Parts: sequence; C-alpha cells; structure tokens
Amino acid sequence: MTESLFLWQNLPGWMVSLLWVVDLGIRIVMLGVVPGNRRPTTAMAWLLSIFFFPVVGLGLFLLFGNFKLSQRRIDRQTDVNQRVIDATATLDVDNGPPDAPEWVRSAIELNRNLGAFPLQEGNQFDFITDSSESIRRMTEAINQAKDYVNAQFYIVGDDPELTGPFLTALEDAADRGVRVRFLFDHLGTMRTEGYRELLRRLRGSGIEWRRMLPISPLRWKWRRPDLRNHRKILVIDGETAFTGSQNLIEPGYKRKSSHKLGREWIDLMARVGGPMVTGLDVVFATDWSQETDEYLLEDLNEGGVPLPCGTTTGQIVPSGPGFESENNLRLFNTLMYSATEKLTITSPYFVPDDSMLYAVTTAAQRGVEVELLVSERGDQALVHHAQQSYYLQLLKAGVKIYRYQQPMVLHTKCFTVDDEVAVFGSSNMDMRSFSLNLEVSLMLLGSRAVGEIKKVQDAYKEKCTLLTLEDWLDRPRTMRYLDNVARLTATLQ
Repeated sequence: MTESLFLWQNLPGWMVSLLWVVDLGIRIVMLGVVPGNRRPTTAMAWLLSIFFFPVVGLGLFLLFGNFKLSQRRIDRQTDVNQRVIDATATLDVDNGPPDAPEWVRSAIELNRNLGAFPLQEGNQFDFITDSSESIRRMTEAINQAKDYVNAQFYIVGDDPELTGPFLTALEDAADRGVRVRFLFDHLGTMRTEGYRELLRRLRGSGIEWRRMLPISPLRWKWRRPDLRNHRKILVIDGETAFTGSQNLIEPGYKRKSSHKLGREWIDLMARVGGPMVTGLDVVFATDWSQETDEYLLEDLNEGGVPLPCGTTTGQIVPSGPGFESENNLRLFNTLMYSATEKLTITSPYFVPDDSMLYAVTTAAQRGVEVELLVSERGDQALVHHAQQSYYLQLLKAGVKIYRYQQPMVLHTKCFTVDDEVAVFGSSNMDMRSFSLNLEVSLMLLGSRAVGEIKKVQDAYKEKCTLLTLEDWLDRPRTMRYLDNVARLTATLQ
C-alpha cells in the first residue's frame, strides 16, 4: 500500500480516486469469489496475495486460480464414465473377494462411484524396478505388435541407448501397418533437452501423435498453464499393458547435472495382462479423444476384454480435474484410515493436505506401524522443502521416515495397507496430483499382490537411512525457515 501511495502521489485527484475505487472493488469482489469450491487454506493464501498486491494478485489468480479443465473436456470425461458404467453393469465381482474385509469392499464401492471402473479378476502383474530394463521390455512388446499400439507418457526424451530404440520400434510398427498412437504432455516434455529434435522425428514418421493439454494461444488453446497429464500407459493390441511411475526418458533425465552427480530416478513399472488391460486402454482412449476428437471406445469394444491370465484382482483409478471430486485423495484417505496393522507409503513428493495429514498421523497414533519412504534430497527444491515442513509433525506422531540416500531420486508412487491392499501408479501424495494432474492408479487386492509391492518397498528401505526426531530437531535454523516458507506455496491451487 505504501508503494501504491508513492506511485499515485503525482497523479491527478480524479485518477487517484478512480484507482482507490478499483483497488477496493477488487478486494471486495474477490472476497466473495475466491473461497468458492476451494479449501479454506488455499482461499486464504489467494486472498492475502490479492489484498497485499491487488493487481498482481488478481492477475496470478486469473492465470492459476482455476484448476478445472474446460467444460468440453469435463463433458467428455463424464460421457466416458457413463459408458464404462453401462458397459460393466452386469459384472458381479464388484463386492470383492469373499474373504475381503468390509473396509476393502467399501473402498471398491467408492472407486466405482467416483471413477466408474469395476473390480476385475484374473489379472497378471510383473513388476519391473529397473528403469532401463522397463524401457527395453516395452520396446520388445512394441516389436511384437500386430494391430495397434497406444502410448502416453508425461515426459518423453530421445536418447540413443534407451528411448531411441523405443521410438524406432514405434516407427517400425507404423511402417508395417500397425496403427500407432502416441501422446505426451506438452509442457512436461517441452522442458526436456532435445524437444525440437523429437518433434522433427515424430513429424517424419508414420506415428499419429498429439501433445496433451497443449497451450497455443494463437490457436485459442489456453488453460491454467500448470495443469498436467501425468499418466504413463502403454497398451499393445489390447492384450498387454505397461503402467506405473516411469516417464519415457533415460534414468538421468538427460540432465548434465544429474549425470555428473550419478543421479538417477528410481521407478516402478508393471507389465499387465488380463482384463485390466482394457481399463488402461479406456483411460488412453479418453485422453486421445480429448486431443483428437476421435472416439476409440467402439474399436475397443470390438476387440473384447482379454481373458483372465492370472490370479490378481484389481481396479483402475483414474483421477484429475476432469472428475468432480478428488477421487484419488478420497481413496487414499479411506484406505489409510482403514489400516489396522501396517501402512507403508512411498512417494517422491509427500505434500499432503490436512485431510491426508490427519489420516497418516491418526493411523500412527492409534497403533498402526506407519512408514514413509522419501528421497533424502528431492529433484525439485521448492517441493522438497515443503515436504520437509511436515516431518516434525509426522515424527512426533510416530511415523517412521526412511530417506533414500542421495543422489538418487525415489520416484516410485505406491503404498500398502496391511496385507490386504496395494496401490501404485502415477499419482504422488501432494495437492498437485490430487487437484491439478490427470493421474492413473491401480488398486490391487490380496496378500500375494501386496507382498510383491512390499518386496519392492523392503528393497528400497535397505538403501535408506532412518530419520530420528532428535536428528531432525538439530537441523539448521535456515533449513527450518526455508521449509516453512515453501509450505505456504503448496496451498496456492
């Protein structure tokens, strides 16, 4: 305000009066606009910025304040949800396995109501923890494709050793008559070294490709710029799929600083067989229709659902701003509150809202063994400091925090609840993944599937150090200050 008075002192009286009216009008109007359908903490952060800096705060709010997709995209998502519900209305496994606890059945019903997908039996999962091996196996699967390949990744980067052969496999498949569809997030991939060369390569191929959630003002394509499609899905011929946390890029993310430090991103992918492959294909088809106006659901129906080939029962959990509610957050909280013995969470970005923070700390306080696996040093400084601001409260509640030794980035997103449920996929444990990103997670049931994920988590713990409350209290005051400041930015959604 002092700065405003200084700038206005040489203006004519009538102009100063007008500016005062505009300034006051912005504050009064936004006081009734900002709180609508937002968390109180988020609304308060926006209001403070607008009250202290009305013009700048208003501009930022107009640019970043709306976390919903366009009405056209929301309508298409709603249409797909209804089609999935109608097509799977006769399935009789929605109540879950006969020996499943009641809270598992409740979570299944929640997913069905919010995300539309049914529970599906007879699936096979082969978990892959080596990023290079994962890309090689996906490349091999593409080389066997006969009908179509549907691929989407948040980040894509071309390199000679790993992703280059993957892209070559896509090109070769298209040349031999396989229909190849390829999606990647516009802004997520644009920041990667070699982006222009990647576009030239795609333009010279027979691959059908699109940028997800593109920003192109000259073509009237505009939205909140930090909305992202964060999903990672590969489907071959409707029979085999891959999904998880890994982007289509070499483990060092084509960053010179990472290569110098020996830093790599540690991920978890799964090769999927069985009926859930169709569910992942439907998620891809939804995103493809959003960018191309081409509906693929009818084509998927013609191929039928793959026959059961395993023993795992699971459910697809799509989420994002195209849905009315934050269904991944609701599911995660429900499962965490249901834990009775052990809850183990692995996440590169653990920046929870109040509801999840209460779910995790309450579980620890009622005697559940709660473990949190995170990176000792994150790849995004602001997010990492925001994450660290929660450690004190978590440690005091009894949560065990394991930090994966630097310079590696533990990028896997998964959690296990007792011996009953495991969830893995692309969704982080932060407000961005709950509100701004389009994500896909898989909920798997039963001790066998949970045991496989637990083996991965146990292997991670062997490369972690346990953080104690005493050590955390001894950290420098400057670190505490940075953590607390970063925590404020987490609410501006």
